[in-house]
Amino acid sequence: MSIRTYYDPLHKGITLDTNIPEEALIMQLIDSSPFQRLRRIRQLGPASLTFHGAESSRFTHSLGVFEISRKALNGLLNINPDLKKFRLILYSAALLHDLGHGPFSHTSEGIFNLNHEQWSANLIENHPEISDPLEKFNSGYSIEIANLIRGKDSPNKAIKALISSQLDCDRLDYLIRDSYSTGTNYGVLDLDRIIKALTLSPDGDLAIHPKGLPAVEHYLVTRNLMYKSVYNHRLNEVANWLLEKIFTIARDLGPEIVWADENISKWLWNKNEIGLDDFIANDDIVVSYHLHRWKEGKHKILSELCYRYINRILFKAIDINILSNENQIKALAIARSIASKNGLDPDTTCGIKKQKLHGYHPYKGGLRLWDGKNLKALENASPLVRSLIRPEESTWLIYERKIHSPLKKEIDLLINELN
Repeated sequence: MSIRTYYDPLHKGITLDTNIPEEALIMQLIDSSPFQRLRRIRQLGPASLTFHGAESSRFTHSLGVFEISRKALNGLLNINPDLKKFRLILYSAALLHDLGHGPFSHTSEGIFNLNHEQWSANLIENHPEISDPLEKFNSGYSIEIANLIRGKDSPNKAIKALISSQLDCDRLDYLIRDSYSTGTNYGVLDLDRIIKALTLSPDGDLAIHPKGLPAVEHYLVTRNLMYKSVYNHRLNEVANWLLEKIFTIARDLGPEIVWADENISKWLWNKNEIGLDDFIANDDIVVSYHLHRWKEGKHKILSELCYRYINRILFKAIDINILSNENQIKALAIARSIASKNGLDPDTTCGIKKQKLHGYHPYKGGLRLWDGKNLKALENASPLVRSLIRPEESTWLIYERKIHSPLKKEIDLLINELN
């Protein structure tokens, strides 16, 4: 018998037992190079420039998602023991769902125009260290798990919902974990009560017992607050914009001017040539090394922007969400004009960063209450949840702090003209 325990700051001891076939395979997947790479991918990208404790990795998060999925399944087995046959599919999908994240997690999706779910599925289906043990356990499992990650139809609705829904194991872990690592208190959830409230509706899909409604309402409000206060924080948006600008410039300058190793050269200029080995060879360490090399390079603008990012000399940002789209463009034009008058390059010192937040989407994995007699949409049972349906936007005007005073006056005038 072999026991392995991962001591997690949130879930405490996550223990795996080789006498349980599914857990023995999970150990093998954890030890694979694609999964070990997640140790080198920060969960929150550049958010540590805003919240200095945000240093946790996708590796840590993925173990947490696995642990929550295990607890959730154990509870649901009391309702439907037949779910046991989906145990490995659930465990593997929960553990491996983030394999396809690029450097700095979600930030790389904008930088390299990649879809992390598709890359996760690709690695699960085709990387031998992942697909071979899954196929040895049961033929066709790697394809089935990959399709579950892709969001395709699953052989079981409840299993699919635990992996991807508005109350999935991924969201439950990242809200608690990100709140913990950033030092905020918004993500403190009643996880045990939520898990105990999970049940199965008559159609076999995941549902919530009414006794768990307050905990789920709290979870949805918490998620909304975490996006407003952490994920879409002003400085976090500025840091992401800066990284995107750096890589846009590097890509536009081309390989004759910008040095990059063989791997990053593919990511920048030959995206179609990126294979599985090329993908897992890129991580936060590799990208950070290139930022340091570019900081020492001869291209002045690229060097200055890399210096800014590395030394956290961030641009400022003004909230202009109150303005119409037309006036937001006008505000950017004002910023660019002032930047030019002050000897700055407007293309690399001014910009707009927009985000849209859906606090709750009733038609995309909408949640339902089931008390054994009545099935009801969550938003119909909770005015609080109903209030979260309307999407909210954030729009930041980003600019060099040198022009703050004249720009602030112009933006205030623009806003006052509308009142």
